[in-house]
Amino acid sequence: MAGAYDDRDGKIWLDGALVDWRSANVHILTHAMHYASSVFEGERAYNGKIFESRWHSERLLKSGEMIDMPIPYTVDEIEAAKYEVMQANGLTDAYVRAIAWRGAGDDMGVSSKRNPVRMAVAAWSWGNYYGDAKTKGAKLDIAKWRRPAPETAPYQAKAAGLYMIATMSKHAAEAKGCSDAMMFDYRGYIAEATGANIFFVKDGEVHTPKPDCFLNGITRQTVIGMLNERQIKVHERHIMPEELEGFEQCWLTGTAAEVTPVGQIGDYNFEVGSLTRHMSDAYEALVRA
Repeated sequence: MAGAYDDRDGKIWLDGALVDWRSANVHILTHAMHYASSVFEGERAYNGKIFESRWHSERLLKSGEMIDMPIPYTVDEIEAAKYEVMQANGLTDAYVRAIAWRGAGDDMGVSSKRNPVRMAVAAWSWGNYYGDAKTKGAKLDIAKWRRPAPETAPYQAKAAGLYMIATMSKHAAEAKGCSDAMMFDYRGYIAEATGANIFFVKDGEVHTPKPDCFLNGITRQTVIGMLNERQIKVHERHIMPEELEGFEQCWLTGTAAEVTPVGQIGDYNFEVGSLTRHMSDAYEALVRA
């Protein structure tokens, strides 16, 4: 599968049925396009099995509930749709995108109670999210935009609207020759990258920001579990920007990013050290087990 994302061969699951890829369209007055009433999941399949698939499907439904948008499908129905799409497109290793949104209907203001909630699932082949960063380490900018306070938005929802500042931050980073940007939160603590959680290593112990105003990623939780199994001390805490100077290693986690080493954040440099390489390799082995 190649070409622009709206011009490919294949099938997409849309509202309960497979449709031709190029026909999976919505009306210009779709509520989500105007008011960000949309939630989604990004997932990866390895050797025909979607890693933590049900966990993703459950989170999709919870995200819908958090933005007052009940999704009219069960976890089992979502699971079946994802595997149906993969089979229809002949994929075993793939990125899977499930998305639900408020469609066009009787409402076209902020309120959208009378508009239907729609859903789609697409899948495609997608390589390393950060290119060759898994060997060299990604280069990150420091974003000017900050993750908002919990009272501002439902931060544990994987909601499309929360990614607006992420897109702006990543564009600014790419203009500087970076792969991504690290974001602070509303208090000035280190939060995450634009689409991935972040970990640091110092003296053999791991430090990662406390997810009290940003998404506690599924890959993040998986990696913390792996570290605990290896009896490596993990500190989930608030991390100040000036602490960057003292950290030795750094990596990002996310479904798309998997476990990706970081070589530089702003003016701070990190080694792609043994623990970082080990966790990247161990995660790769886990998802393909």
